[in-house]
Amino acid sequence: MTARIHGLDTLRATAILLVLMYHYGVVAGGSDFGALGRIGWAGVDLFFVLSGYLIGNQLLSQQMPLTAFFGRRLLRTLPNYFVVLAAYFLFPVALGGSATAPLWRFLTFTQNFGLEYGQTFTHSWSLCIEEQFYLILPLALLLLRGPRARWSAIALAVAGAVTFRALAWSDGLQPFSQEVYYSSFARFDELLPGVAIAMLKNFHRPLYQRILRHGNLLLVAGLALAIALLMRFEDESFFISAFGFTLLAVAFSLLLLAALSAGSVLARVRVPGAESLALWSYAIYLAHKPLYKVVSEGMGIDKHGAPGIALVMLAGVAGGWLLYQVVEQPFMRRRAAWFPLSLDGGTVRTT
Repeated sequence: MTARIHGLDTLRATAILLVLMYHYGVVAGGSDFGALGRIGWAGVDLFFVLSGYLIGNQLLSQQMPLTAFFGRRLLRTLPNYFVVLAAYFLFPVALGGSATAPLWRFLTFTQNFGLEYGQTFTHSWSLCIEEQFYLILPLALLLLRGPRARWSAIALAVAGAVTFRALAWSDGLQPFSQEVYYSSFARFDELLPGVAIAMLKNFHRPLYQRILRHGNLLLVAGLALAIALLMRFEDESFFISAFGFTLLAVAFSLLLLAALSAGSVLARVRVPGAESLALWSYAIYLAHKPLYKVVSEGMGIDKHGAPGIALVMLAGVAGGWLLYQVVEQPFMRRRAAWFPLSLDGGTVRTT
């Protein structure tokens, strides 16, 4: 088992807490968590940056066959997803939204295209983008062998996303328009700052190490940039519409660098409960929203009183924990047996 990095656990726990607070406002109505609840959507953006780094670093630093990479990723993501997807289709009245995309869209991770607010299982949109990323990135790395070609591809992909959002703004669409917010073309670039950090770590090690010496400065700069951007996201200006998501990912990548810097406060401080929330975060993300709906609407509680808020939030976390224990963990054990990692990070052949 690899040693956990406390700073990464803290960032992942922060991301899922932001999502939990934001979706509470979506399901219950209102803004019971104030400013944190209103900006909680950004937890997904933080997840994107973390995923870009973790998957990028895995592919760049390890000699892993594509069959092993895809096998490990599918065993990590699909079991939880299929359980929650089955629940939505088995109990459409209790869990469903205004409409449901065809099942084949969910099975191919394309439901984010044409997705509308209020539909069933809308929070799976981010999983679509990540699954598409898991497919495209390893193939792109195979085609683009040298660091220079890969840096150029990252720059072109970011420019393409900015251009897409700029054109959408010229057509009257804002960052939170569903045609932009859920679109792979508008959001894919947010995974790339994480990939860029993985590139620095694996191909430009001296520069990477010099950057990490300034962990606390990176932390302050990342927080300042993120706060400044999040305060302006509702302006619907051209600058925010075209560059906002990209710059927010850059801000979160500074926090990621701080988490990787051994000398930073973020890396040194072990936040109680952060490791557990980080471990359960994927299961919580999938399970919390339907549980919010069932508990808040089916139990007749006061959704805006402290006891009701605590009960609904606890149900979301507990449901994710249960999904993690019953579904995710057994498949993780199977993954370790079927696609084990050697000490140097590559896969081991078993007979």
